[in-house]
Amino acid sequence: MQRIFEANDILEASIVKGLLEQCGIKTALNGYYLQGGIGELPISGLASLWVEDEDAAAARRIVEDYLSGNSQADSSSGE
Repeated sequence: MQRIFEANDILEASIVKGLLEQCGIKTALNGYYLQGGIGELPISGLASLWVEDEDAAAARRIVEDYLSGNSQADSSSGE
């Protein structure tokens, strides 16, 4: 598995996870429960998204589109 995205918060991680899964890329969200440690842990970088090695390139393209403001996922990207 490869980490393909480090979110600012759990909401952003959930949005990107949804985009990836909409394109057929199974995604693991790590750090979900670490949000409860804010104050003791740094605020950002707690939530990260991981995908299988074979999906990493397509997932990175989708994340790049999201970060550049193009949040409409192309459903053919995951195939």
